Amino acid sequence: MAKKFKIKLFVSGIVVLCAGILIYQLLWGKLFPYSPVVIGFSKHELPNSVIYIQNGAVYNDLGKIDTLIRPVEEFHQLKFVKKPRIFVFLDSANYIQRSTSKARFCTFYDNTLVISPWALKESEEGKISLVIYLKHELSHVLLMQHMGILNAYKYPEWLLEGIAVYSTNQMGTSFYPGKEETYSLIRKGIFMPPEYFKTGKEDEIKLDVKFRITFMYSEFACIVDYLVTTYGKDKLLNYMKELFKDSDNDKVFNRIYGINFHECISDFRNKIKSE
Repeated sequence: MAKKFKIKLFVSGIVVLCAGILIYQLLWGKLFPYSPVVIGFSKHELPNSVIYIQNGAVYNDLGKIDTLIRPVEEFHQLKFVKKPRIFVFLDSANYIQRSTSKARFCTFYDNTLVISPWALKESEEGKISLVIYLKHELSHVLLMQHMGILNAYKYPEWLLEGIAVYSTNQMGTSFYPGKEETYSLIRKGIFMPPEYFKTGKEDEIKLDVKFRITFMYSEFACIVDYLVTTYGKDKLLNYMKELFKDSDNDKVFNRIYGINFHECISDFRNKIKSE
């Protein structure tokens, strides 16, 4: 009896410890973006979004953020299933503590977007456009809401970023090379095979550019632009939406466009070289 009691006591202790760790992570740690309970932020329920401002922060453009929802829906021809939650942070330490990324912005499946303090500072200094970056991230939120958690892990990462950059006209702004600059770099042989992005093969490709990530994003936006100008926007949106249900990119691409994906990418590169 005593032995069984000790085992039960030990198991109960482990359960309590795990529950305590989970609660901490949800309220103050890396699981914060998924927490149903928000501590340390004021909540602002707006017509199209829910915006949380960290206590002590001053931000007066809540309405402006809320107006970005409709244009994002219009481009993608999709509606947000639920209002996106947007968190505005005051201090860097708290942002790093509660976010899994040190990027200016970070999107979490399938409904949360966090804004770092340095993103707000760079926006005030004119280094970035807060509107463009927010629309970029809201593109991710919108697609994630429609694709489901399983396909979210299989969805082509290059397409997510390409659509986000293309739909917001982000090329040529901030740290992103413009279309012609990107074309010029591709002509020099600088190119990231889209299927390598966010895989173990990505590091095998050396890119002689100032900002590796923004070049790749602009490259992917150029591919999206090529698909739209060559085959039409409707096919792009069909391709985007079909991947919500079927994660086999090659099969979906061939079904929508009637051409092999890799052959299309080769055509894209050849077109650039010939111009």
